[in-house]
Amino acid sequence: MVKDWFDKVLFWREKYIRERYFILILSFIIGVCTALAAYVLKEIIHLIQHFLTGGAEVTQANYFYLVYPVIGILLSGLFVKYIVKDDIGHGVTKILYAISQRKSRIKQHNMWSSLVASSITIGFGGSVGAEAPIVLTGSAIGSNLGRLFKMEQKTLMLLVGCGAAGAIAGIFKAPIAGLLFTIEVLMLDLTTASVLPLLITSVTAATVSYILTGMEAMFKFNQVENFEIHRIPYVFLLGIICGLIALYFTRTTIWIEGVFRKLKHFWKKFLLGAGMLSILIFLLPPLYGEGYDTIGKLIGKSYDNLLDGSLFYSLQNNFWGVFIFLVLIIFTKVFATSATNGGGGCGGIFAPSLYLGSIVGFAFAHTVGYLFPAIHLPEENFALMGMAGMMAAVMHSPLTAVFLIAELTGGFDLFLPLMIVTICAYFTIFCFERYSLYSIRLAQKGELLTHHKDKAVLTLLNVDTVVENDFMTVHPKMTLGDMVKVIAKSRRNVFPVTDDEGILRGVVLLDDIRNIMFRPELYDRFNVKKFMVSPPAKINTNMPMEKIMHIFDDTKAWNLPVIDDKGKYLGFVSKSKIFNAYREVLVDNFSDEG
Repeated sequence: MVKDWFDKVLFWREKYIRERYFILILSFIIGVCTALAAYVLKEIIHLIQHFLTGGAEVTQANYFYLVYPVIGILLSGLFVKYIVKDDIGHGVTKILYAISQRKSRIKQHNMWSSLVASSITIGFGGSVGAEAPIVLTGSAIGSNLGRLFKMEQKTLMLLVGCGAAGAIAGIFKAPIAGLLFTIEVLMLDLTTASVLPLLITSVTAATVSYILTGMEAMFKFNQVENFEIHRIPYVFLLGIICGLIALYFTRTTIWIEGVFRKLKHFWKKFLLGAGMLSILIFLLPPLYGEGYDTIGKLIGKSYDNLLDGSLFYSLQNNFWGVFIFLVLIIFTKVFATSATNGGGGCGGIFAPSLYLGSIVGFAFAHTVGYLFPAIHLPEENFALMGMAGMMAAVMHSPLTAVFLIAELTGGFDLFLPLMIVTICAYFTIFCFERYSLYSIRLAQKGELLTHHKDKAVLTLLNVDTVVENDFMTVHPKMTLGDMVKVIAKSRRNVFPVTDDEGILRGVVLLDDIRNIMFRPELYDRFNVKKFMVSPPAKINTNMPMEKIMHIFDDTKAWNLPVIDDKGKYLGFVSKSKIFNAYREVLVDNFSDEG
């Protein structure tokens, strides 16, 4: 009954609403839904945190910090393991994978599962951010809404981007940053057909967020000192430092993930992650949760209580005590974040990068001012610049970083230093690491869709779609006479040679035996094994298409055999077939028509 009713709705929509206008309607709906989802997530996190830590004593260590993160990771891990039964970590990476390899299809449970798991994880103190989970939630809303209304793949990709843009705009009240995040991080091409839906979603989400939470910026920032031109060298230096620390954060994260990946058992991962996280938070309480309270203190000139609730409380007014405390946070935050996710929690690196950046910027300005009293660098301004620099480097998104920090805080007067520090940080890390932490995992597997249109099209292709199976196989022991009979039935000039187990042993080229195939007296004297040759290369089914094209270029071949991991023959792939598939994908996914 419901299906019949919905079919009538689809028919009416197709008849009376043109697709380009209907996409705008969907983008508005996505904006509302993502803003509501972001609001619910933040409210649940704050509710849990207030309940757990509202009355904590600030002058001594809080031993509950040894327990809360363990409970959060355990509850989140069990929820994912027994209810969701799917991996929901690395939210933005999952979106990139869906765009690159799954035709922008994201599973339905991602519309709510990341929201539930991350609220528990962060509320109980998990040292991660809520942004990646809400971005995955928003993209899942866009993907599934598009599938519900039978949208084509190209439109589905746009709606996934709308969901991501709406999530960022909604959770940060930053519509421009939402739009730029989709372009820079998700690597969607900005075309005339896509810019308006993305803008509608971003503006709608930000507006709903303002209605629900008020008109104030997320962080209160009052610029008491204008930026002076003689401070530019220090901004350059801060950008380089942010880039290097971001490189440390990125590579250490990948290394720690590898350690957890080797632990196949759920409880081993939980024990390692929970133990590491609880000890770090107990020793360094600012690692608890997203860390936005710490950011507020650093840019709000209320940083005298940074050491509250820690074993180091007595060093509150000692410069070197505070300095060592901040340095420990900078170098242990990556362990806390990775332990949270590796142990079973759910969260992203968005907030950790902002958090780290604020501490790096503050510590830099504070240290320069202490060591060189004649040099005055406003700590709150440099904390803001550090946020932009660290985010630009970790996520490889300088434009998003500039506009997000400006919109988050209202610090638009710092546009010039924000741009300088993000450019320096970005180019510093780019010298060592081409891909962001979001995309590096997919790039290593050759599964990443990029702004490079040729590479993007090749990424959307896979071997299975271009394999040709009409090549007649022959056996190494077959005689030349048997071979001639096979040739008579075939329309191809290449014949794969396989053994009894289907393993590819070589190929027979028609040109190589043309001089003997018309001599009957040789039919029983020669067998296939004598005149077969090795192919110039073999294509594995797991190879990315970009690598396959490089192999074709290197070998100058036109046809190459395809095998599986065990060496079994599966078929041939030809350049012409790839070119035809390339043209089809180019038209279907990157044409700006309609």
